[in-house]
Amino acid sequence: MIPDIRIEDYNYPLPDERIAKYPLPQRDASKLLVYKDGKPVESVFRNLPDYLPEGALMVFNDTKVVPARMHFLRDSGAHIEIFCLEPVSPAEYNTIFAATEKCSWKCVIGNSKRWKDDILHYDCPADSTLSAMKLSARLLSKDGQTGVVEFCWEGGEPFSRVLEECGQVPIPPYLNRETEAIDLERYQTLYAHIRGSVAAPTAGLHFTEEVLEAIRAKHIDTQTVCLHVGAGTFLPVKSSRVAEHPMHREPFSVSLALLRKLRGKSVPCIAVGTTSVRTLESLYYAGVSILEKGAPEDIPQWAPYERDYKYSTDETLDAIMDYLEKNSLEELKLGTRIIIVPGFKFRLVDMMVTNFHQPESTLILLISAFVGGDWKTIYDFALSNGFRFLSYGDSSLLFKHE
Repeated sequence: MIPDIRIEDYNYPLPDERIAKYPLPQRDASKLLVYKDGKPVESVFRNLPDYLPEGALMVFNDTKVVPARMHFLRDSGAHIEIFCLEPVSPAEYNTIFAATEKCSWKCVIGNSKRWKDDILHYDCPADSTLSAMKLSARLLSKDGQTGVVEFCWEGGEPFSRVLEECGQVPIPPYLNRETEAIDLERYQTLYAHIRGSVAAPTAGLHFTEEVLEAIRAKHIDTQTVCLHVGAGTFLPVKSSRVAEHPMHREPFSVSLALLRKLRGKSVPCIAVGTTSVRTLESLYYAGVSILEKGAPEDIPQWAPYERDYKYSTDETLDAIMDYLEKNSLEELKLGTRIIIVPGFKFRLVDMMVTNFHQPESTLILLISAFVGGDWKTIYDFALSNGFRFLSYGDSSLLFKHE
């Protein structure tokens, strides 16, 4: 049964001065709120390993933010901003980044009313070597503020290189500033590996090599999943009832090797970031689709709440592993729209590292579900003790409510 939740019950006062507009000079110097057994305490992020259980399993999202925002110019002189969201042709991230002449993306289009059917040209400085690329954009279809855009360029460079040269890192809109040089380094985790996100998995921004070494020194097994974060992560819940809020699809992948570690796990699983939580908790429902339909399917938004499931977690993981092995696959690749709200049953994640999220957001709902509804205690403590909020803000370590 879909829970009847009012989003106004997940609001809190967030003064603008509490939003971190820039990262701290040192990644691991941010504050850390540790919440366990109903009690929040304050620490520093570099002390995170001290709070983690020896021999645990820790899962990171190794997606990499791409400089997906580009500025184009109409012949009339009007500026059009194009923000690449997800590949259309070629449809896979790895192949579209390797394209050398043209490709098409689903995009958010700024100033879209000014763009009809003319071809746009990249707005590069007159003395720039980029002019040799002759990068252009053509609108293939349009749906409100979004559309499918075909990019064409010369010179034989892969599209990944085109973005690196012509694009900007799409920092969150609530920072109310333009992208700066510091964002190129700091709006990216140290372990970012697979290109595809248009927003950073921000819980990972605090990790340094020293913190990672201290974690491994406690014999904690560090593993990765990949979920490409979409622009929908910034979308507010506009409906008063959460049941009316549509979740965006995000592609994810999980390796067969990690599935084997999760199956029958006897140690706590620590997820770094809400994206890792959503990926791991989507696995159960991927396994259900294999058990009932013979093949994995994208996870619908409300699947966890529509009925009671008879399968154990290990049964669903076995189904995924059997499917991958029979099809000679090394990883599960799917999409998820899963929304985690109070009433959700967590099957794999025991602890979570996460930042402090926007009021009335789906991420606040996820936090509330994880800590048994006691999110206000955590956020009141953070507000009262000078914590910095949102993407470049401070962090927390949350233990699941039992």
